[in-house]
Amino acid sequence: MSSNRLFNLKRPHQFFGLGFGLGLAPKAPGTFGTFAALPFIFITMYFPLWLQVVFAIVISVFGIWACGKTADDLGVHDHPAIVWDEVAGYYITMIGAVLSWQSLLVGFLLFRFFDIAKPGPIRILDRRLHGGLGIMADDILAGIFSLICVQALSKAGYLPF
Repeated sequence: MSSNRLFNLKRPHQFFGLGFGLGLAPKAPGTFGTFAALPFIFITMYFPLWLQVVFAIVISVFGIWACGKTADDLGVHDHPAIVWDEVAGYYITMIGAVLSWQSLLVGFLLFRFFDIAKPGPIRILDRRLHGGLGIMADDILAGIFSLICVQALSKAGYLPF
């Protein structure tokens, strides 16, 4: 049976696990799924830093459950349509950033680079962890790496935001 028959956005864990349906894009579902973080970024952009961090933890812990349960439904460990990990990773990237189209673009590109290239410890997490935690962990770390880069570039004055 095709996993496409198992997609059901009426099931809350799949609705979120599939990034509100963006993960069902026929090409580059991870890239499209990353955009599902934008509402959360915009809603929390004026929250205190500590509250943005708490929110990132909440969406990450929630993602462990939603992604794991969706993967179980589909019978595939990390199906490409499961994109809540990208939502959490991009959200983490943008914590504390001064938001502009430039910062959103740089953060997006950095996060997608780390998520796709999976350098060093990101690759190790991707290979060694399984279930919902395995799906989420590498993207959380890619988000942290991207966050560090965005903040460093901003503080050094290399970015116009």
